[in-house]
Amino acid sequence: MITDNDLHRLAVFLGSCAMMLIVLYHFLEVNAKEDDDDAATATKNSKGASIDSATRTSATATAGSSSATGGGTDR
Repeated sequence: MITDNDLHRLAVFLGSCAMMLIVLYHFLEVNAKEDDDDAATATKNSKGASIDSATRTSATATAGSSSATGGGTDR
């Protein structure tokens, strides 16, 4: 049967392994090089998203609705 000390050592070992794998994953994800096709697609998507958000922001400001943080006239 497994003792309390064995269970404690196993839990510490598995927890340490999990943390090292998480750190390794983030290190590899941050330092990953993108393909030219993926980078071009990401650039097009980010430009389109910023134009859409700017359009929505100006339309919301023109309509006079309240902001997400409150302070609107409908309180």
